[in-house]
Amino acid sequence: QVQLVESGGGSVQAGGSLTLSCAASGYTYSTYCMGWFRQAPGKEREGVAAVDSGGHPTYADSVKGRFTISSPNAKNPLYLQMNSLKPDDTAMYYCATKRYCINGYRSLLVDSVYRGQGTQVTVSS
Repeated sequence: QVQLVESGGGSVQAGGSLTLSCAASGYTYSTYCMGWFRQAPGKEREGVAAVDSGGHPTYADSVKGRFTISSPNAKNPLYLQMNSLKPDDTAMYYCATKRYCINGYRSLLVDSVYRGQGTQVTVSS
């Protein structure tokens, strides 16, 4: 059974930084798409970033140049370094994974992904 556990969320002021971590277990395929999506109250789920098993990252335009996704040890753990945070980045952040990144980070927006319980990120102005 695939389990994903996020950590590292918190409250920061605009311009600050946070690093989210995702610990994965139970995933047995050699190919994967793993990354993050977020959801703020009253808003739709929004893809953030993903990396595939070939090490190729993709980013939403809203975070490109500010966020960096990495998995130094082949998907476990997975990190999301978030710099220059903005109030619009406030959301619950979820780690998610599925077998293929056919559509980059957007691949993780479908209901069929494995996902964690989320970690809250709050950015104040």
